[in-house]
Amino acid sequence: MPSFAVTATSHSSVPAALVYAALLDAGSWPSWTSYYEVEWELPAGVERPARVGDLRTIRSRLGRVCCRERIVEMVPDQRFSYDQAAGLFTSHRGSVDLAPAPHGGTDITWSATYRRTLPLLGALRRRRLQVLAQDLASYASSVVSRHS
Repeated sequence: MPSFAVTATSHSSVPAALVYAALLDAGSWPSWTSYYEVEWELPAGVERPARVGDLRTIRSRLGRVCCRERIVEMVPDQRFSYDQAAGLFTSHRGSVDLAPAPHGGTDITWSATYRRTLPLLGALRRRRLQVLAQDLASYASSVVSRHS
């Protein structure tokens, strides 16, 4: 099966620090994605920010585990990258890149590469990633609007 790469872009009116914070806030994901739950897998009693090597579990609205992702790179306010550790597409690697936009706010580029894929899934993956990028941008902007 051939590999497949997808890139989606969006723009948020808020600074990269706020977009990055929204991306790392697992508790907020159900409010801006179609996922039911995203939770960091930390040892019991451990309270700390996420870091490289940590795992997160993503569950669908039906409560099933969609995937487990391992964080492979974190550059605050610039990049968040992950590999799929378990799930349907264990060869999936994704990255969210944030850059200051020339006209203000933040440009978001969410990319994913699948080392193995089925031909008919390409359009679905492309659409899903575009929705995630747009929803992240909208959510980050709405957080600022609600607190203004």
